[in-house]
Amino acid sequence: MSERAGSIRELDLENLPIERALGIQWDMQSDTFRFKIVVKDRPPTRRGILSVISSIYDPLGFVAPLILPARIILRDLCRKRLDWDDRISPEDLTHWEDWLQELPKLKQFTVKRCLKPKNFGRIVSSQLHSFADASKEEYGAVTYLRVVNEDGDAHCTFLMGKSRQTLQKSITIPRLELSAAEVATRLNKMMRCELHIAIDDEFFWCDSTFVLSYIANQDKRCQTFVANRITTIHD
Repeated sequence: MSERAGSIRELDLENLPIERALGIQWDMQSDTFRFKIVVKDRPPTRRGILSVISSIYDPLGFVAPLILPARIILRDLCRKRLDWDDRISPEDLTHWEDWLQELPKLKQFTVKRCLKPKNFGRIVSSQLHSFADASKEEYGAVTYLRVVNEDGDAHCTFLMGKSRQTLQKSITIPRLELSAAEVATRLNKMMRCELHIAIDDEFFWCDSTFVLSYIANQDKRCQTFVANRITTIHD
């Protein structure tokens, strides 16, 4: 008994505890993942902003869209060559304070832990769907699992998302879209290795005609940036 976790020694099966897993809260009662954000008082400087952003640990990319505005603020401060402890401009301060006011809403966000709904029955078909997209601010991808049971009912589950910030202004949108497509293939490969479900089909979604043309190209030689990513996608 003495070697058991503190929350388990006197376990109440009617009111299960909330455990932490990889920085995310696991509510055993509802079997969902959730976030509990406690923002410490940090000065509005590059160092303080980085500290707040780093305190939100999101390994599966659940809340990447929420973190993006803060990362953009930090990137812009770096471009302005501010020192770590310099005070930021009133305009940047307004954007930062607006983001901090939105952060508590994250407590309302939950994600089901189980990939298959309760009483879903036997899975007869399973698919991986990976979406890639990009903008001038960031690019990334997300992968979903779609399962179908014997009755033909389908259920889609978020598996993982990955976003990366655009650091160089010189990179064009088509190249960023291609980078996003590469991220999608890496996510797909990771999910195939980690899932204990037999995957019947895999689908990749991209709305960029440039990327689709790059992938379909078998004859023309491409620049190194494009060629490296096309090779990864084809592999």
